[in-house]
Amino acid sequence: MNKILLLLIFTEFIFPHGVSKSTVDAMADASLLDYLWFGAEHMVTGYDHILFLIGVLFFLTNYLDIFKFITAFTIAHCITLIFATFFGITANAYLIDAVIAFSVIYKGFENLDGFKKWFSINAPNLIVMVFIFGLIHGFGLSTKLQEIAMEHDINLSLSQILSFNVGVELGQIAVLLIVFPLLSMSRGKSFNTISKLSNWMLVIAGIFLLFHQLNGFFINDEHHHEILAPDLQESQHQHSHDDNHKHHHDH
Repeated sequence: MNKILLLLIFTEFIFPHGVSKSTVDAMADASLLDYLWFGAEHMVTGYDHILFLIGVLFFLTNYLDIFKFITAFTIAHCITLIFATFFGITANAYLIDAVIAFSVIYKGFENLDGFKKWFSINAPNLIVMVFIFGLIHGFGLSTKLQEIAMEHDINLSLSQILSFNVGVELGQIAVLLIVFPLLSMSRGKSFNTISKLSNWMLVIAGIFLLFHQLNGFFINDEHHHEILAPDLQESQHQHSHDDNHKHHHDH
């Protein structure tokens, strides 16, 4: 299990998160089946989503519990993915992904019993937290989809959004079919040691992802200001010139 986590963490920094460039370019003339594929590809390559799911599933052995928590996560991310995309509600992708990274930290910390050990309190209700973080994950998926659509000047229809969402769910099922058996195989005499190592790796991975996203936000924010500064100076110069011309004309 630790090797799988290391692979996911390493891959996150080597390969881009989301969908491939060829897939993005194909969206301009995409069919509903293509959107389904885009959603599945985004989920399968969404390493932050996968790491969070690993954290959620880590101690679950009862199929009813697994169904309950995965359903809560699924309903939550469907709500924000569909509604935010349909109504054009968006936010800075780096900041949303930073919160998603925090969800990975949170789940690893909670799995390590950090709330009792560090704060002497019980952890918040898990299913409530999974639902809340599911809303954030769905908003992240929506933001990415809207960014790609905007790049190609596409007005997303409800059917396209729903197709993308179905693809996300199929991708999630594919991930679960791999992750759950691996977690089951890791349960043995050394599971306590594996558990501590794996969940510390989740915390560390989440911290790296958090700083990675915040770094991206600040770099892009500075670049945005650098682009705007000459335009602002030009606008101020033009405004000053017009005022001087008007003042001269009035005299």
